[in-house]
Amino acid sequence: MTLDKRMSAADVVAQLSDGMTIGIGGWATRRKPMALVREIARSNLKDLTIVAGFGGPEIGLLAAAGKIKKLVFAFCTLDQIALDPHFRASRQAGAYEVLELDEGMFHWGLRAAAMNLPFLPSRAGVGTDIIKQSSFEFKTVTSPYEDGEELVAMPAIKVDVALIHAHRSDERGNILTLSDDPLFDELLVRASAKSFVSVEKVVSTAELDMRNNGRFNLVDRCFVNGVVELPFGAHPTSANPDYQLDLKHIKTYCDSAASPEAWEEYRQTYVAVDQDTYVANVGGADAINALPKPIY
Repeated sequence: MTLDKRMSAADVVAQLSDGMTIGIGGWATRRKPMALVREIARSNLKDLTIVAGFGGPEIGLLAAAGKIKKLVFAFCTLDQIALDPHFRASRQAGAYEVLELDEGMFHWGLRAAAMNLPFLPSRAGVGTDIIKQSSFEFKTVTSPYEDGEELVAMPAIKVDVALIHAHRSDERGNILTLSDDPLFDELLVRASAKSFVSVEKVVSTAELDMRNNGRFNLVDRCFVNGVVELPFGAHPTSANPDYQLDLKHIKTYCDSAASPEAWEEYRQTYVAVDQDTYVANVGGADAINALPKPIY
């Protein structure tokens, strides 16, 4: 009997609960699981710890929706727009607890969790104020070898649920990530107790053509608890080669931080709606497919 892991975005959110640690994959404006994030934003979930090493609009959106209790991250940017205004406003207001990490420390924390280790030794963070943050008491270890070097003991970043976006999947959870840079998505999935993947299209196993596309299958299906077919599910971030970043909509999103009224208008139009309505409201499939490649 074939194990069918297909489900809806609502099915995914139904498996989440208040206070959970949610890891979000992708990079800034690339391959963020935004349709799943919007599903969380319009739910009743609260007091979430969000883990996003390469943060993008998902952080600002969830902050604006009042969902975040704690944020663990290395950076948050919209690339062409340096700071997400919702993220900036929430940080300045002290709306949630923050653990800000060096990118190397974040990498090592995920890798430790993925390897089921309590920590990994790291030079990243040595001699910096990162390890002096009041939100976490970092510890050091001394090399047991002749060098005797003192290193940061970067603790495992354990995650309850990982959310990532990929390009293709079959019903059993075999996924293909076709973009140039898969980033830390594999480690995030392995560091998590459960993982859910939104994909542009669910196809047959034969259509995945694993003989030729095995290099794009970065996560074993045993780590995938559910797949959600959500065309344009990363929009307004990119899912190259399927479609590109929608910089015009990113600017519309940023404008929504101008006032509570602007946010409410944005929320009603683009967040408090299902995915099909969202796609229609941002201009439709043809407009998204026609987006030009961004200049970085």
